[in-house]
Amino acid sequence: MTDAQKRLNVFPTRMTLQLMKGKLKGAQRGHDLLKKKADALAMRFRVILKNIKKNKAAMGAIMRKAHLSLASAKYAAGEFSTSVIENVTQATFKVKLDEDNVAGVHLPIFKNYADISNLPKELHGLGRGGQQVREARETYIKALDALVELASLQTAFMTLDEVIKITNRRVNAIEYVVLPRIDNTIKYIMSELDEGEREEFYRLKMIQKKKEQRKKAAAAAKGVDVEDEVPYQQQIEQPSDLTNEARDPDLLFAD
Repeated sequence: MTDAQKRLNVFPTRMTLQLMKGKLKGAQRGHDLLKKKADALAMRFRVILKNIKKNKAAMGAIMRKAHLSLASAKYAAGEFSTSVIENVTQATFKVKLDEDNVAGVHLPIFKNYADISNLPKELHGLGRGGQQVREARETYIKALDALVELASLQTAFMTLDEVIKITNRRVNAIEYVVLPRIDNTIKYIMSELDEGEREEFYRLKMIQKKKEQRKKAAAAAKGVDVEDEVPYQQQIEQPSDLTNEARDPDLLFAD
């Protein structure tokens, strides 16, 4: 259905014009709010992108240090992975999900916490390389912290990217489709109302003209010139002038 066909389905009245103006005002307000939301999301998007670049640049050094510490621990204590797997019953490094609200958008935030109370105590007292094993564990915890933060940033990045695309599509739809359509409908209603007023004025003018023609025809049938007829207002007897003493007779009072 084209815009012209949609406009034809609108009955052009003053009430419809007021309703369309209200819709136009609401659409403009919604466009402004969505535009502000898109700007706020874009600002947060740039901050997250900057943090992702920073964390990825530092991730190489962190993982390199973690691998070196593991190699040092294996060199000092030998192959200890089997004993670690046998003695550890539950995870000590855990991640929980939180959320952050940005302009009505809920961004997932990952937060990690390490529970070292469940660590097997016998691993700390290894005869060979106990210190290197503890350093390797601490180094890998720092690496896991960096990985969790990077995962949180990338998840928020992807979520914001999708929401920004949807918001921009809505802003463009309102700006280039909804607002022009409502504006064209308002112009159509105003043009129809103006045309109706011109037709009404022309109709009244023609009625007045026909009345004048009938009046002249009636006067011609009576043999009276319309221009010689005295207007009705002039046919009314003018009231006497009370200040004119010549027209009033003298009153005589007798005792």
